[in-house]
Amino acid sequence: MRRIHFAAAALSAVLASFVGVWAYFFPLAFYDSFPGILGSWVSVDGPFNEHLIRDVGAMYLALGGASVGSLIWRNDIAFRILGIAWTIFGALHFAYHALHLHHMPLVDAIGEMVALGVSLLLGILLLIPARRRDG
Repeated sequence: MRRIHFAAAALSAVLASFVGVWAYFFPLAFYDSFPGILGSWVSVDGPFNEHLIRDVGAMYLALGGASVGSLIWRNDIAFRILGIAWTIFGALHFAYHALHLHHMPLVDAIGEMVALGVSLLLGILLLIPARRRDG
């Protein structure tokens, strides 16, 4: 389980860095073209709001910082706390988008749900306790 926790934390750090840096430092580019080759998922959901996009970037960077912290400390408590944060965020983020797919082409809607499902799954994996070693 420790390997799964490490992999989930590492992947969450990469994901958070990708989204966080793009949204915080390049908000208009993020709005116009996130996630890139998969389509444009943000601009179809309303007018550009730099404050909101930068807040999203900051939140992702904070989650990324927590992910990196768990990779440094590598203990059950760090992984569990990280799992709580990613699971709450992932569940709420997934639910919102699942209820607001009507404005997206089917391919984009599927891609968005898969991507959001991955971040939710990472949080859930981090919540699974490691086995205790008897000895």
